[in-house]
Order: sequence, then structure tokens, then C-alpha cells
Amino acid sequence: MSYSNGEVSFWRPGAQDWTPATLNTPLAPGDVLYAGRGGNVEIQVGPLAFVRATNGTQIGLDNQEPGFVQLRVTGGEAAVDVRQLPPGSTIEVDTPNAAFTIDRAGYYRAGVAQDSTTFTIHRGGSATMTPAGGAAAPIGADQQVVLTGTDSPQVAIGAAPQLTAWDNWNYQRTDYLLRPASARYVSSGVYGAEALDQHGSWRTVESYGTVWVPAGVPADWVPYSTGRWIWDPRFGWTWLDDAPWGWAPYHYGRWVFVGSYWAWAPGPVIVRPVYAPALVVFLGGVSVGVGVRPLCWAPLGWGEPVIPWWGRPGFIGVASWHGWGGPRVVNNVVINQHTTVNVTNITVYKNVNVTNAVVGVPAEKFGQGHVKVARIREVDVHQLKPVRGALEAKPVAASMMPATGPAVKPPATIHSRPVVATRPPHDVAKALEAQGLAGTAGSAPAQRLVPEPERVAVPSVPREPRPAREPAPNVSAGNAGPAGRGSEERKGTVERPIPAAPRGSPQIPAPPNAPGIEERKRNPVERGTPPPPPGAPQMAPPPYANAPGMEERKRHPAERGTPPPPPGAPQMAPP
Repeated sequence: MSYSNGEVSFWRPGAQDWTPATLNTPLAPGDVLYAGRGGNVEIQVGPLAFVRATNGTQIGLDNQEPGFVQLRVTGGEAAVDVRQLPPGSTIEVDTPNAAFTIDRAGYYRAGVAQDSTTFTIHRGGSATMTPAGGAAAPIGADQQVVLTGTDSPQVAIGAAPQLTAWDNWNYQRTDYLLRPASARYVSSGVYGAEALDQHGSWRTVESYGTVWVPAGVPADWVPYSTGRWIWDPRFGWTWLDDAPWGWAPYHYGRWVFVGSYWAWAPGPVIVRPVYAPALVVFLGGVSVGVGVRPLCWAPLGWGEPVIPWWGRPGFIGVASWHGWGGPRVVNNVVINQHTTVNVTNITVYKNVNVTNAVVGVPAEKFGQGHVKVARIREVDVHQLKPVRGALEAKPVAASMMPATGPAVKPPATIHSRPVVATRPPHDVAKALEAQGLAGTAGSAPAQRLVPEPERVAVPSVPREPRPAREPAPNVSAGNAGPAGRGSEERKGTVERPIPAAPRGSPQIPAPPNAPGIEERKRNPVERGTPPPPPGAPQMAPPPYANAPGMEERKRHPAERGTPPPPPGAPQMAPP
């Protein structure tokens, strides 16, 4: 989840109730978001694909597989802005009146009212509509279709109306997200580069090349100390950080301690980086300074392998450098990339010896809320041993919740509505049962399944003029799963991507509330124009370029500016 504003709620199977949504939460099949009063929420579902919903909208993620994302919209207004979609990939939007299959770039908006669905296409897109009990039919570029009724809906097709204020904001926000200055230094499969622009600076240091340093952190701050561990049904224990920039640095790359400060080292740019729920070494052992048996962790250092605690047998507990393009380091020694490593021989982790780098909680409290960090004394750190494989900690209902506190719930009439779909939702029941958990009242309603449509040719229509910037020329497509924004690609280790979920920055000014099905007129406030492209001066050298000594090239993180506040949004103070 890469952006939220206003009232936005979250529900995950296995949780006891709805909770406030939290930025950078990795979404999994079965998750549901609801935008309440003044709410807007964004999900990044591909490197160049964004889904946004406005107030009064419930949207759920039913499936996420390589090349296929399935969403359900049971009420309200949602937009899918696809700037590029890899061949063979599809995004399906399921509504109570029909399933809509998107297989090419374009801008798509679905409005779901009490007894009708309006689906609009702009910017050269096309889709296939499959109503319940009906045959699949193509929808061409710049068209709008209105379906009334569910079992045998009446269908009216016409020209798409002009873009609304909310549409224009969607265009401008996507344009902004596709031009991060940080894309020079991170792989195209990594989301969240625009958040790095706003909240830190890039430097070049000897040994590690180009690194990113967060701004505004306390002097005694360490990575993986401000946030919580949540349970993801696919990846198990997953770190969710409090920082608005807390996506990329906690799921990719490594953290290094440079003299007196922490820096995130993405490593050499590779074609397909691989998402990890966290990149830490877990440590356990006898009772130490916290008074009880702790479960501790520390960030992995440069080139060190992750020992997976998630995944299938044969993957868990095996040293892995998947998605890492830099040198491989074991016990502070660089090894050949073809060397077979026995995890029992890995005993040294560089960051463990950094002051205060090891943090922990009582083992029985792990994954049950926001981390209340216990600093582990240096004398006690040496008593801890690396955990090699699955963790003993088991999730509880609170482990499914990215936050605590009251949250607005969708009306029952919206929440319980069945949708038309080409595939059943991903079954998370087995994963929950294996952990001793069960689904609760937030479970998804039934579906009306229809045949998956064949590819239907639609006539080519010239693209309408864009109201905002074109995507940056160095943005590449990547994959529709966990891939990210474009950057120059280097030849290196090519890894199979693992689906991941989206992230973002809450410092972006809020969008207007979408007009929905009934147009709501608002007075424009500070509409402005899109921000200029990133400035070229003082750019750091290409990734992994070594500089002599500790030469640093600092850039101001705000050099790109921020997107203009959209019509209807209140003026916001700068970060």
C-alpha cells in the first residue's frame, strides 16, 4: 500500500477486526481496504501500474500471481493507471455487474453504484467485459460502458466523458512516481524510489559504492527498530517500518555502518531483484539483559546471506543471496558465488558488533504489536546464537494487524456484495489453519464465476493528449509482480521475482475525493502544474562506482519538489 489519506481501513483474514491502514503494508491475497470519509488509497501492483480508490470505496486483492492480479471493487470509485504491462500479463477488476480484464496500458476507472457499474477507458487502453451469464465483449479506447442489473444486465456503450478532477490527479501522481531521481541507483524491480528522494540523500563511499542515508533520524537510531513484525500468509514474519520511506530499504539491499551513521546500500543494479519480508539475522538463546528469553535481530551487512524463515521446505534455512548482485560475504570473507555454504558455519555477522545494532523483544511477545525495543548489552550479544531457519514464534490475531485503534468499517451492503470473476479468490484458509488461526467476519463474499475471456482484438485508436508529463525515457517495464520503477539495467544475477506488495510516501499532498457515480463539484484549490523533472546537477556517479576514501556527494532530497496539491485538497505544509 503506497499511499493513503483520510480515513482508510484494512482487514486481513485471521484478524479479529478492521484496523487503520498503514503505509507500506505488503498486501496479500485476501486483504481488503476501505476508504472512508475523505479517504484515498493507492496500491502499486506493478512497476508501472497503480490502483487508487477514493472515499466510499471497498477494494480487495483476491489473487496475485506472476502475470496476473485480481481485484474486487464492491462499491465506490477505483482507477487503474497502467503505463506499461508486460506481454501476457493481465489485471482483472471484478465488480457486482461484470468482470473487466485489462491486458494493455491505459487509464481505467470503475464506478460501482447500488445496481450499476460504470467502466471508463482513456489513454488508448482496452479491456474485455464479461457480465454474469453473458458473453465476453471488448471495450475499446476512449469508451464508457454502463451495466445495470446483475444476472442479465442491460449494457450501454458510448464515448468516454472528459477527465474528472480526480482523473487528472491520478495522471499527475503517476507521472510524478515515474520520475524519481533515486532510480539511478536502484534496480527497476524496486518500488519506493520517490520516497528516498524526499527523505534522504545519496553518497558515494569506498567499499560500498553509492549508498542512501536517511534524514532526520536520531543519533542512536538503528534499522529495524521502529516498526512491527506482522504475519504475511505468503512470506511469514514481515517487517513493517514506521518511516514513510520504509519500503525499499527493508526489503532489498543491505544496511552498512559507515563511520558514525547508517546507510542503505542497494548494491549493483541487477535486472530482477527479489523481494524479502526482511533482511535480518535473527538471534536467540538464553535469558539476557531483557530479563527473559529474547528473540533478537540485526540488519544484514554488505554481501551477507539471508537465512530464510519463510517459504517451502528446501528453501527455509538455506543461505540465500537471491536478488543480491554484489559480492557474497560469509564471516567477513568474500567467497566465490558458486561456493556451497553450510549455514552452521556462518557465525559472524558484521552489524551485530555495531553498538546498539541488536534489538529484541521477549520471545513470547514477538509479532504482537509495535516493537518496544530492548537494547541488548554488548556483553549479552555474545551469548546469542543465529537462528537458522523457521522461527518458533507463532502468529496470533494481532499479528495480522498493521496497526491498532478504531477503524471505519464499510457498510454491510458494500462489504457483502458478490462479484463476477473469472477465477475464485486465493484460498488462505489452509495457511491460517496451519498457524492455528481462522478467518473471521471480514471474509470475502461469494463470487459468480464466468469463463476467462479469450484475447479479443479491438480497433486501434489514436491516443488522446496527455494532461501531464510523459514517463521518463529510462523507465523500463520489468514484471507485473514485485518489479519497480525503471532505471538503467546492468547485466548481473538474474533472479526469478517473488510477488510483493506496494509502498509509498504519505508526504505527497492529498488528492481530491473522486466525484464517484454522482459528480460532486468542488472549488479548485492550488491546482498548479506537475513538478519539473529531477535536476541534473550534483548527481552521484553510477551505482557501485567506488570513490577514493570517504568522498561524499550530497544532494538535497527535495530537489525534485513534490506533486502539486490537486483540486479540492487543502494546502499542506511541507514535510
